[in-house]
Order: sequence, then structure tokens, then C-alpha cells
Amino acid sequence: MGRSAAADRVVLGIGDDCSILRAATGDEILVTTDFSLEGVHFRREWHPAGSVGHRCLARGLSDIAAMGGEPMAAFVSLALPATLPQRWVDGFYQGVLKLAAQFKVELAGGDTAQSPAGILADIVVIGSAPKGAAIRRSGARPGDRIFVTGTLGGAAATLDLLYSNESKKLTPKKYPSHFFPIPQIQFGQVLRQQKFASSMIDTSDGLSTDLAHICEESGVGAEIWESAIPLGKIGRPPRAVDPAFALHGGEDYQLLFTSRASVHMPRTIAGVQVTEIGRITRGTGTLLQRSSGKKSKLKPDGWQHFKKSR
Repeated sequence: MGRSAAADRVVLGIGDDCSILRAATGDEILVTTDFSLEGVHFRREWHPAGSVGHRCLARGLSDIAAMGGEPMAAFVSLALPATLPQRWVDGFYQGVLKLAAQFKVELAGGDTAQSPAGILADIVVIGSAPKGAAIRRSGARPGDRIFVTGTLGGAAATLDLLYSNESKKLTPKKYPSHFFPIPQIQFGQVLRQQKFASSMIDTSDGLSTDLAHICEESGVGAEIWESAIPLGKIGRPPRAVDPAFALHGGEDYQLLFTSRASVHMPRTIAGVQVTEIGRITRGTGTLLQRSSGKKSKLKPDGWQHFKKSR
């Protein structure tokens, strides 16, 4: 099997003072970084090591997907308690490497250090896109249609179960949207290649918050339709999640994007469901149209760094 184009761009990986990457002529480099903190983004009693590694890399890959980019290489740094079993570290890297192989991403470096308390994982993902072609948050215009991939709310609903007294341990295979989310890399690339999207973001922080980011960067408002939002399903047998999780819950790593009204949007792209959920409007703020037809302001209530506890 031949090497991927992304793999060919890693001239030198692990083993020297620096890795060496080669960008294709005319490409621009995309760089994203994310922390995963024990007690904030995962708990060892809830999340198997392989899930933690998978989720850590998925965060970075989803950012590359949100700009229509091609991932090239990943760098993972870990700060670990001295008492942490080696089997946990091995499981973490197995989770990283399995997802990296799925998207033909090279693990090209990183670092390890001792942590005085708890695990800290830092992921850096390098990607590329043709010059001027990366999809940004700032391109939405009044009249654009709003779309989302897949379904929303499954990851947050699973987390709610973990926090509740109903269940302190869930089987990851029954709740994949939380334990093993899949970033929409190929979907994002198709949108870029076909010039379908005017703006885009991933749903790492929740629909209400991520849509607010697009509106802020684009200088527009939005209206979304509650009845159109595709609800995730969790458990066995699968059951639909509460709409509040779909509106505000994060970590689904789906793509939220806008498109000019003149664009014919397929119902599926790269095998992924596409759902129209609203319109971009003039002004500021987001309105939510309830199933009853009543409209109300939708405040961004997803994940916000340093937000005070409610």
C-alpha cells in the first residue's frame, strides 16, 4: 500500500531534535493545539485509556476538518503522575495511533514530563490547504443557509449519564459518540473542493456557542429551527437525546457550516448526513424558532472556557 500525500510530507519524524515537514507548493499550513486535562476533559474511572487518546487526537483533527484541510502530522505531549501504570500510557497511545492510521496522519513527535497531580495531554495537529482556500468562520452573509453534519447531542447526553447517579460506568461501544467521536475530515475537504461552504466551524463547544462564533466573526445574526436539528441517539436500544443537549452540548465534532442560497446541497456528502437547520440574518444574535412557531433569543450556552459554574 502506498504512502499518503500527508505521510510523504513528513520528511523526518520522531528521533531527532525536530521533525521536518514539507508543504506542497502553493499550500498554506494549518496549525491547531488543544489540551486534554484529567478531571476536566476526561476521568480515568469513566474513560478507558484508548478513548482518552482517541478523543485527544480527534479534537485536533476536527479543527483541521473545520477548515477543509488535509491533516499532515500530529505531536502529542504528556505530563504524567509518577504512579501512573505503564499500561495506561500504552493504551493511550494505542488510541492515538489507531485514529491516526484511519486518517493517514503521522505521529511525528511530542514530549513527556512528570506531573505533580493528574494527567495533562497536549495535542498539536499540522495540516494544509491550498492557498486562500481554507474555510473560515468569517464568510457567512445574510441569506446563507445553515447546515450541520450527522447528529448532535449524543456526546453531551452520555456525559450527563456519567455525571448522574444513574450510571458511573458505561460501555464505550454503546456510546461511541462520546467515547470515540469521528472527525469529519473527508466531508470538510469536499466542501472546500466544491466551494459549498461560505463559513464553517466544528461543534466542539456546542451548537449555540459555535454558531455564535460564526455570527460574531461574520458580523451577522442567525435563526435556527428547533424541529430541524438532528438529535443524536444513545444507548441500546438507541433513544433520542433531549433537544437541550443538541442545542448546547459539545464534543460531537460534527461540522456546522453556512452556504449561499444558490448552492444545491446534497443530503449526504462523503457518506455523512447533511441537515439544513436555519438561515443567516442581518443584525446580531441568534433566534430559535420553536416547534410551536414561537421565536426566542438563543443564548450561547455550550462550553466556554473560564465560565462560572451555574
